[in-house]
Amino acid sequence: MTDWLRDREITALLVVDPYNDFISEGGKVWERLRGVAEANGCVPHMQAVLDAARGAGLHIAYALHHRYRPGDYETWKYVAPIQRDAWRRRTFEYGTWGGELRPGFEPQPGDIVAQEHWCSSGFANTDLDQQLKVHGLHRLIVIGLLANTCIEATVRFAVELGYDVTVVKDAVASLSEEEMHAALEVNIPRYASALVTADEIVAELTPRGM
Repeated sequence: MTDWLRDREITALLVVDPYNDFISEGGKVWERLRGVAEANGCVPHMQAVLDAARGAGLHIAYALHHRYRPGDYETWKYVAPIQRDAWRRRTFEYGTWGGELRPGFEPQPGDIVAQEHWCSSGFANTDLDQQLKVHGLHRLIVIGLLANTCIEATVRFAVELGYDVTVVKDAVASLSEEEMHAALEVNIPRYASALVTADEIVAELTPRGM
C-alpha cells in the first residue's frame, strides 16, 4: 500500500456528500440506504477514516452535491433521471436539517470545500480540480456516497484529470448490493489504483506505536 504518511503533502482525503439526508437517521434517503450502509459499516468507517486523516495531517477536501432550492430544474430543457429524483424528493434541501452535513463531518478551517456539483461528478462544473491543484495535491483517498453515482463519477473524472485515486470500499454505500457490486467489482477497479478497507487505511495513517 502507498505510504500515506510519507506522501501526506500531496494527498487529500476527498469526502463526498456526507449529508444528513444520506447517512443520518430520519434522512430522506437513509431508509433506502440503510441495509447496505449498515452491512458494511459505512458511516463509522467514514468517520474513522476522516479522523485518521485529520490526525495524520492530510488535507481534507469536500465534494458536495447541490442543495435543492425552490425553482431548481423548473426551467431546464433536460433533466437527468437522477436529478429528477432529487428534485421530486427535494433531497439535501438548502436551509433544512437534511441539507446539513452529519455531525462529525463538518469542514474545519483550512479544509477545501469545492463548489456544489449538480449531478454526480464532484469535478464537473466545479472548482474542485483547481483547488486541489493550487494546494499541490494529486493523490486522492475517496469516501462517501453513493458508490455507483457520485463516487464512481468523481473517481472517473479524477483519473481523466491525472489524479491517482484510492477508494475506501467499506466507507461507501449504495441503495442495493447490485449497485455496490457494479461500482466496486466492475467499474471503479478500471480507474482507481487501489480499493482498500477502512481498517487498512486507518492503520497506514496511524503512526506506529500509537
